[in-house]
Amino acid sequence: MSKVIVGLLIDNLGDGKVLTGDSVKERYSHIWKMEEPLQALAVVIAKSVKDVSTALKLCNETHTPVVVHGGLTNLVGSTETNGNEIVITLEKLNNIIELDESSRTITVESGVILEDIQFAAKNADLLFPLNFGAKGSAQIGGVISTNAGGLRVFRYGMTRALVLGLEAVLADGTIISSMKKIIKDNSAYDLKQMFIGSEGTLGVITKAVLKLVERPSSRVSAFVAFDEYQGVVDFLKYMDRGMAGTLSGYELIWGETYACMTSPPSAAKPPLAHGYNYYVLVEGLGSDQEADQNRLQSLLEKAFESEMIVDAALAHTESDLEWFWTIREDVHVVKSQCNNDQHFDISLPIPLIGSLIGEMKVGLQAIEGVERVFPFGHVADGNVHFIIGKVDTSDALKEEINDVIYNPLQAIGGSVSAEHGIGLHKKKYLHLCRSEAEIDLMHRLKKCYDPNGILNPGKVL
Repeated sequence: MSKVIVGLLIDNLGDGKVLTGDSVKERYSHIWKMEEPLQALAVVIAKSVKDVSTALKLCNETHTPVVVHGGLTNLVGSTETNGNEIVITLEKLNNIIELDESSRTITVESGVILEDIQFAAKNADLLFPLNFGAKGSAQIGGVISTNAGGLRVFRYGMTRALVLGLEAVLADGTIISSMKKIIKDNSAYDLKQMFIGSEGTLGVITKAVLKLVERPSSRVSAFVAFDEYQGVVDFLKYMDRGMAGTLSGYELIWGETYACMTSPPSAAKPPLAHGYNYYVLVEGLGSDQEADQNRLQSLLEKAFESEMIVDAALAHTESDLEWFWTIREDVHVVKSQCNNDQHFDISLPIPLIGSLIGEMKVGLQAIEGVERVFPFGHVADGNVHFIIGKVDTSDALKEEINDVIYNPLQAIGGSVSAEHGIGLHKKKYLHLCRSEAEIDLMHRLKKCYDPNGILNPGKVL
């Protein structure tokens, strides 16, 4: 059957769009695993929605599993293959179709890199506010299919809040297109929402209309230190009120993580001394640089005088801003300090973060085989990340670590995934944050959209 589907794809798409043999092995399933050859029957290089539709129709008719590849930055195994799949890569669907300044929208194909969208918006004096560390390689189709979050969710929302229109292809090749620029549309079911966050299990996203906002003309930022977690929560409320709607980022870094991010081999020097328990990176986007800077400085001074904070460093220049945010965004320096690394992106109620993460750290450090524990996160939206350094990649050690982090979440109404998705690696734990009835409905939706189960099989459910 493998020769049949490859032959059909070549006959219908042309030799130049279908890679086989050694050309497949030259590829990989993740940007951190470039040394591992891709395992697949063939790779379809789609150059149009018609190519995607044709490939899916043929795979559906032959019951051949399909995995879609974009920027390959996901952290939950959504792009992994075992050799019996057809991989469809969307890297050539990389056109910015239109930027409409009047409607403040940008229409793009799914292979466009996030940072290119940001630059295009900036050149039109607009802002696409979605932002995270992998912006230079993540493709917007994958970003939408995982409903990615990032550094400004607190103010602008998840990816879902920024998608106005969508084009997607179903498993049988049917093209579903609703490429509208309008914000309000209550005409029955909002079908695009089914594809956002479904990780390629219900359809393949090929185009999107994205919402832009007016580009702020000021950006201010500061690093702030705390000894107690309650101070982090109190300061969030204080800053949100004091910055009058301009607060756009509130990133929490635990002391040991901050020390790692600001010590060799990291090139970044620490804006604040090491030794505090918690560090918060604050960002405000506004309209008057001098006034916004003065307001932030005044808020920090009053907070220090009232002993709400124990130390602070204000970014005074564009260079300072880049310095501060590079510290937070460059998690590779943390990853590099681990012999083997395991990543988490849990979500939990903000008031419980200090105590529960403290308990998790104790539990992790008690596991034989755990070497380093690095927590950090977007605390204003309740999202905490962990990077765990460990001695090996054994399943036994991985599951022992998972149990410490995931098991407490069910009782507090948390989630095993705040923004990375479920993929292959977390589906075992989905029941901790979704009810039996919810998971049953997901199965029924999957059966409806993809009756032959060819789309990203084995992932999510």
